[in-house]
Order: sequence, then structure tokens, then C-alpha cells
Amino acid sequence: MAALPPIRGEPAATVDAMPTAAHPADLVITRATPDEWATVVEWAAAEGWNPGEADRGAFFAQDPHGFFLGRVDGEPATAISVVNYGDTYAFLGFYLVRPDLRGRGFGIATWRKGLTHAGARVVGLDGVVDQQNNYRRSGFELAYRSARFGGVSTLPAPDGTVRVLLPDEVGDVLAYDARCVPAARPIFLARWLTEPTHRTFLRIVDATLTGFCTVRPARDGWRVGPLFADTADDARQLLAACARASGGASLAVDVPLVNEPAVLLAESAGLTPTFETARMYTGGVRNHLQDKVFGVTSLELG
Repeated sequence: MAALPPIRGEPAATVDAMPTAAHPADLVITRATPDEWATVVEWAAAEGWNPGEADRGAFFAQDPHGFFLGRVDGEPATAISVVNYGDTYAFLGFYLVRPDLRGRGFGIATWRKGLTHAGARVVGLDGVVDQQNNYRRSGFELAYRSARFGGVSTLPAPDGTVRVLLPDEVGDVLAYDARCVPAARPIFLARWLTEPTHRTFLRIVDATLTGFCTVRPARDGWRVGPLFADTADDARQLLAACARASGGASLAVDVPLVNEPAVLLAESAGLTPTFETARMYTGGVRNHLQDKVFGVTSLELG
């Protein structure tokens, strides 16, 4: 890699520029356990990423070896996750450095360590837009932009075509999901769909599955994702079910801006954009039905 991106909030010009008593060589990077990752979740919350309350279980179920924690003097200092989906695709997230240690090269060392876990796989990420050029210099190319839409939904209650996922329908949802994402993810999604605090809804029209969604409690309100559907009307009914499940609390959904009907749906539901991210890949990914993606599953794991 010719260059490596700075940590979120860290100007590119300051990377490795500050004198410091600690040096990247003092950074000890090891794989993290779910309990250790709780510290990283707190860092993510402080950045305003609004993590789901029970996300960790599904994340680690997919790839328990894909979470890395760097320490300086025995204290947590950096983090990154590079989670492998099969033999050809991985997703990078949670790229963070403790604020008091930024600008010293610790993030770059962590980035390099994390990416070794992906091997030859194509890697995806969702990065803040102002870091696009830095990620591009590291081999990532822009695929599309997303915006997080948030607020209290104004949608009416869903119609009778929407209902809660039943245990024997998980396989059908996994098959639907596999058509909408760059890699099949049965281990992750099976846990995501059935996490006790998550609520997953299906829309069934003429005995056919036309979409599904999951809504989960987060630090601030509830987060929606995935929201995958055949049409905007299917997605509208599913989003309405999410709003109802939240009990009128604030919702947040990450909407691909290339899907114009998805943007119009979020706006018509009374949600407003708060920040953007850029989906980027290091290479080509398999064909998938992006027009069915009305809400990304998770900015942390794709």
C-alpha cells in the first residue's frame, strides 16, 4: 500500500508528525475477545456512531478472529475489525485510536495488522466522506455514498402483509439476503435475525417473501438494518413495522444514496440526513441486487 488513511477526526497532515515519548514500536496488537471489545464499543459511541446494544454477539459469531486491539503500556489504545465472509470478501470497521494518542502512527500500525487478516480477499468499508482520498490511496475505490437518516417516523402502521419472522423461515431470509450483498453471510445473519433484543419483520405478498428488515435498540433510539425489499412499497411497510416496534422512539437507517426510491422513502417517513459515509472496495465484488437495499445492515460490518 502506498499510503494509509488517518483515523477519523485526525487530519492527514498530522499523521506521524507529532513527537512522542511512545513510538508505534511500543504498540502491542492482539486479537480481542468480546469482553475486551466492550471498550471499543464505548469509543464508537463517543464518536457518535450509535452502536446497537447487542451487536457484539453477531459480529464475533461471524469471525471471532477478526477483531484487533492495540495497547500502549498495557492500556487499550487502538482498534480495528477486519471480518472475513468466506474466501473472497472481508469488511473493515471500527478503525479507531484513543483521542489522546492520535497523530502518532499507532493507527497506521493497527491498520496494517488488521488487513493481514483479510489475506487476498477484496475488502469493503464504510468511511466518512472527507477521508475518501486517503482510502483511495490505500487501494479503495468508491462504490456509492450512504447517508444516515434519523428521527421519529411519521409513517402509519403497517398493513396486514407484514409479520414477525418465524424460526422456520430463517433459511428463506438468508437466501434473500445473499442476493443483496457482496458475500453470503449465513453465520452472521442467523445470529443477527434472532438476537433476543432484535426484531425482524417479513413482508409476504401472495405467499411470496418480498422483503425483510431488522430493528434493534441502540445507544440513542433504534437502528434499522438490513432493510431489503423488492419495491419501495414493500420497504415502506417494513419501515413502518420498525417504527411501531420502536414504540415511537427515534429511528436511524443508513440509506444508499444511489437508490433514489430509498432516499424518497426515508424523507417521506419524516427522517432527515445527519451524516454521510462512502462505501469503498479494494477490488471488484460479485454482482448483487443493490436496488433492493433500502437500508444497509451495519456500517461496522457491511
